[in-house]
Amino acid sequence: MIVVREYDSSRDLADVEAVERRCEVGPSGKLSLFTDLLGDPLCRIRHSPSFLMLVAEMGTEKKEIVGMIRGCIKTVTCGVKLDLNHKSQNDTVKPLYTKLAYVLGLRVSPSHRNMIVVREYDSSRDLADVEAVERRCEVGPSGKLSLFTDLLGDPLCRIRHSPSFLMLVAEMGTEKKEIVGMIRGCIKTVTCGVKLDLNHKSQNDTVKPLYTKLAYVLGLRVSPSHRRQGIGLKLVKMMEEWFRQNGAEYSYIATENDNEASVNLFTGKCGYSEFRKPSILVNPVYAHRVNVSRRVTVIKLDPVDAESLYRLRFSTTEFFPRDIDSVLNNELSLGTFVAVPRSSCYGSGSGSWPGSSKFLEYPPESWAVLSVWNCKDSFRLEVRGASRLKRVVAKTTRVVDKTLPFLKLPSIPSVFKPFGLHFMYGIGGEGPQAAKMVKSLCGHAHNLAKDGGCGVLATEVAGEEPLRQGIPHWKVLSCDEDLWCIKRLGEDYSDGAVGDWTTSPPGSSIFVDPREF
Repeated sequence: MIVVREYDSSRDLADVEAVERRCEVGPSGKLSLFTDLLGDPLCRIRHSPSFLMLVAEMGTEKKEIVGMIRGCIKTVTCGVKLDLNHKSQNDTVKPLYTKLAYVLGLRVSPSHRNMIVVREYDSSRDLADVEAVERRCEVGPSGKLSLFTDLLGDPLCRIRHSPSFLMLVAEMGTEKKEIVGMIRGCIKTVTCGVKLDLNHKSQNDTVKPLYTKLAYVLGLRVSPSHRRQGIGLKLVKMMEEWFRQNGAEYSYIATENDNEASVNLFTGKCGYSEFRKPSILVNPVYAHRVNVSRRVTVIKLDPVDAESLYRLRFSTTEFFPRDIDSVLNNELSLGTFVAVPRSSCYGSGSGSWPGSSKFLEYPPESWAVLSVWNCKDSFRLEVRGASRLKRVVAKTTRVVDKTLPFLKLPSIPSVFKPFGLHFMYGIGGEGPQAAKMVKSLCGHAHNLAKDGGCGVLATEVAGEEPLRQGIPHWKVLSCDEDLWCIKRLGEDYSDGAVGDWTTSPPGSSIFVDPREF
């Protein structure tokens, strides 16, 4: 980061003289005029009534002066005016004064003239440039299918619902400035482990969640023409500095397992280590409605009951957000749904929902829960690079499905033009038929997505999630191994009970926050 401050003769003289020398290298074979300031960088302004010299300093640990500027102020004549108080004809004209500033001695070290400045994103002036970088970065490989994202004019859409967030841009140039990269980050408090609660006498209540402040890095982009210049690394380092300043103890990123450039940057240069390998499961939204088993009753919970259920049963799940109430009450959250056997007292329709506490105290033999998040209103996706044949086949399946919906034929959604998606999160349940309950909830979520005009329905679960067998998905659309990498930012921990989270073994489940999908 560049810091501009006042020149300090007691510590800056040598660095300023070094910049002056680097700036005064004349063109080869031509006469050049050089200036020796005789050890006084202020010599050209110090005799003015008021003067100032500023220096530009780069770095955090080892600081370096890379530029400077001088200025002074004095009062001068800028014109004349009539003096009507004088009778003499010769004295009717008087000088008109103004305060004039003079800028001089601007120097920028040659190696930093095309320097990258990292600063906070400003929506009032950066939107067009940021969108241009996004487009340049999303040129897929020739002849292959590629997934493109339309952020609907809001580069902050994937972080703005988090408790704390920031977007940085990398800007190059001095006169004509150009944005060549960007990065997004957010911070929240999540479960990183469990600890014993010795205050409770009940054996079932001895385990409590252990929370930590976790940062998430996403949306790193560097313009293809400016790669391999350390810009990505600089953006990551600046974002991590903001994380530390805001008390984050860990930082993590999610990337494709086969994205070598991203994996090498974070694990090779930034100190991250491979941590978890969840699966992204994607299912198309058909033209027909999916039948939900008649043996299952789906109950929609209000946000208060949903929060209670999640806190009572799932708060010890890894990555569970402590502000789950903010997630459930967000305008993009479409609801939380519980599936129970129709034959149970909760599914017969004779009684009302007893509340989450009573439900968990007297649960049915099997049950499941999930929530739905509307990503369609935040961003759209589009598959590009498909051959004409693939497009025709996909369109044919949709036409048949719409014409003969009673056949319930699977159809390929219209993914070759911008489409939206719904994201299922907070998936959990108990009992021998829990996976079947999840399948019914996924069917209900599918019908919500169809009514909402979405193209696909997606979720992300741990690789060993026991309920994943109940989640319908197409393998060709899904990612069996996403890669999450993590880094410890601080030396101390909020609670020593968990130790170093980065070395902890994976659990069978994780909670994927929909705000960051």
